[in-house]
Amino acid sequence: MSFPTSPEAIEPQWLGAVLGRPAKLRGFTSAKVGTGQMCDSYRLTLDWADGVDAPATVIAKCPSHDEASRNIAKLTGTYVKEVSWYREMAAESGVAAPTCHFADIAADDVDFMLILSDLAPAQQGDQLAGLGLAALVPCIEAAARLHAHLWNDARLADFAWLSRDNGDLIRALFPQLYLGFRERYATRLAPEVLDLGAGIVDKLDAYLAREPSARTIVHGDLRIDNILFAPGGTACWLVDWQTLGRGSGAADLAYLVGTSIADPFERAAADRPAFDHWIAALAAAGVAPDIDALWTDYRVGALSGYFMAVFASMSVERTARGDEMFAVMAERPARQALALGSLGLL
Repeated sequence: MSFPTSPEAIEPQWLGAVLGRPAKLRGFTSAKVGTGQMCDSYRLTLDWADGVDAPATVIAKCPSHDEASRNIAKLTGTYVKEVSWYREMAAESGVAAPTCHFADIAADDVDFMLILSDLAPAQQGDQLAGLGLAALVPCIEAAARLHAHLWNDARLADFAWLSRDNGDLIRALFPQLYLGFRERYATRLAPEVLDLGAGIVDKLDAYLAREPSARTIVHGDLRIDNILFAPGGTACWLVDWQTLGRGSGAADLAYLVGTSIADPFERAAADRPAFDHWIAALAAAGVAPDIDALWTDYRVGALSGYFMAVFASMSVERTARGDEMFAVMAERPARQALALGSLGLL
């Protein structure tokens, strides 16, 4: 390969050239950042020659050190999706995201490197603490900008990496992963929350085959751990594009609301206001949405947070924080889906 895949393999001359200042970078130090379990991310603090006008830090993103995470990334095309997003879509999407200085991936679909702008002092959201609906408003508006970009657009078919069909893999893996999930969280989650997974298994074919009322580009893992917030929370940037796909923007929104709001009473009252705000943001971006059909998509989409919690928790490196994060990722949207009657719509 012609590029490094870890901070230890990065040569200052290579990184200086990537940043447009060859032979000016004397060295750098690295420190791990973020809580992602599919990839490893590092902040590189750069030591430039005197007088060079250049960023003081950048973010390097590379394959996970964990073999299980790398294996599932290869099977699902996870790393390919994120590299391709930055190469082919990010700049024209209008979505607030880091500037990409370098993006490449090897033929094995695993070895990759991203060099991204450092958005500090913006900070990653905290999935465990959650956010209220008012704090999610910038995220809802960012989601609407993403969804409006290719809303029912024929160009969605032009990106082979985006249309990769993992349906057969999911049908084969999800029922077994759910059994492991149920055993792991048997004492942590309520019976009705655990039983929702059994309902998804029973209706898995219908869930995977369901066509949304409108198709667009979706983030696929739109939760606050994957969002960077400006100080004060007035602006945000979407990151971690490893689950990018074609699907229902309303499902993306339901996932965000269902996984983010920790207070059960606020969460129960948040669905329709969040949905209405998203609809208004779509309309402002030039989309003419079918509100009733999209509300049905939203209700079905409430299952997606639970689905992701089961699939991801049993596929990536296990950590103490990860165990609790996946528990709340299942519990919050499970309550949302039960209140919205999501399974009954399949």
